Amino acid sequence: MQLTEPARVKLLIVEDDTRLTAVIGRGLRRLGHIVDVVTTVDDARWSAAESSHAVYVLDVMLPDGDGFDLCRTLRAEGDWTPVLMLTARDAVADRVRGLDVGADDYLVKPFAFAELEARLRALARRGPSERPTKLEIGTLTVDAGAHRATVGHTDLPLTARQFAMLELLAKRPDQVLTRAMILDELWDWAFEGDPRIVDVYIGGLRRLLRDLPGAPTISTVRGIGYVLRPPDQRALAEAQ
Repeated sequence: MQLTEPARVKLLIVEDDTRLTAVIGRGLRRLGHIVDVVTTVDDARWSAAESSHAVYVLDVMLPDGDGFDLCRTLRAEGDWTPVLMLTARDAVADRVRGLDVGADDYLVKPFAFAELEARLRALARRGPSERPTKLEIGTLTVDAGAHRATVGHTDLPLTARQFAMLELLAKRPDQVLTRAMILDELWDWAFEGDPRIVDVYIGGLRRLLRDLPGAPTISTVRGIGYVLRPPDQRALAEAQ
């Protein structure tokens, strides 16, 4: 399987495991790609500034910092090159954090080279595009960078999982998300608990949004799932 759009791209790998980078670099170069490899945050920032890359592959744990902070810094500086986080951390909270700081994808070690290459191919096709860190629906604002959600001037006291669920719904307003889709996004792939845990979190979010002027509502689509619906124009005008 090869990257075909474009057939030859330039990639930046930021990883201090020299054996891993040798394997990745050799495999990608065999497919015809140009691969820059650096091992520190400082070298990564220099390389990103000096040359254009199709995708950044960032390790989380680096000798002089971590990939989360590096990604956040690149986004703050206006660099929207697609980012794939590459790490041994597989906790949901870590995956959520990576996406919150502006990463596009997340791959947990150990991994198959074919999967890495497929993810890089998808990110290279996407190309750089600015993605807002703030989502606004009615008077609701979900700020991923600050990990904060507000309705008007009211802060919502959300747990990490509640925030992630609200953000997921806010990214797809008026789109019905099934319970399975929500579980797949927000829970570990090995989750074997009761899938109705989603209903519990939805109920909690509904209580927090209830009666707040201009807030969107979470509706149940019977037999399918849940959808975040913006407030009607009259309710929004009254709230403002």
